[in-house]
Amino acid sequence: MVLDARTRRPDFDDDRYTENTRAAYPVDFIDNCEQSGRGGHPRQILFLTCDAFGVLPPVSRLTTEQALYHFLSGYTAKVAGTEAGVSKPEATFSTCFAAPFLPLDPARYAELLGQRLQQHGSQVWLINTGWTGGPQGQGSRIDLTHTRSMVRAVLSSELNGVPFAPDPILGVQVPTSCPGVPAPLLQPRTTWKNPADYDAAARRLTDLFRANFKAFAASASEAVRKAGP
Repeated sequence: MVLDARTRRPDFDDDRYTENTRAAYPVDFIDNCEQSGRGGHPRQILFLTCDAFGVLPPVSRLTTEQALYHFLSGYTAKVAGTEAGVSKPEATFSTCFAAPFLPLDPARYAELLGQRLQQHGSQVWLINTGWTGGPQGQGSRIDLTHTRSMVRAVLSSELNGVPFAPDPILGVQVPTSCPGVPAPLLQPRTTWKNPADYDAAARRLTDLFRANFKAFAASASEAVRKAGP
């Protein structure tokens, strides 16, 4: 972060070093923090992605096999404003959502995740904070208030009694309604002006998923391989 030489105040308009600003502070600055950094086993697990192509549902429920497929894939998109030199959206896959930091084979982490999902009965959800109604430049970013409503509904188990329908492209289960969220937003295809354009974008993204997952075909089970789009 660029600091003013005289006042030592950060200049938030200066992006010569980074598009994003980060800060660090002692953990005890957080009220009621858990100093050990450990908690119980989660009932709900959220995978976070940002799909800049307007294809993925904003919230979807994953089977264990789908969770492992998306964990190994680690799909998201680079968008303008997040990384220097990025002017248009680019699909990117970071296995286990942490590729640069993995000392072991990704299949080992997927194996451990699968064991814990089975042992503790945790439910995995895919949360997409990206675009709806079209890709970046045509559609609009999913409203943050709607994302918050979806996350609250997941964590409070409000979606447990809601009907789900399979996404025609990804096969993941999408809720037909969610408190505080317009129903059409939950089905990406209905938000596009031209459904045929959505279908074309979905096919392109599907091809990217399949090409990327070839690297894990030998180590993943047949059920996990079939769990993708």
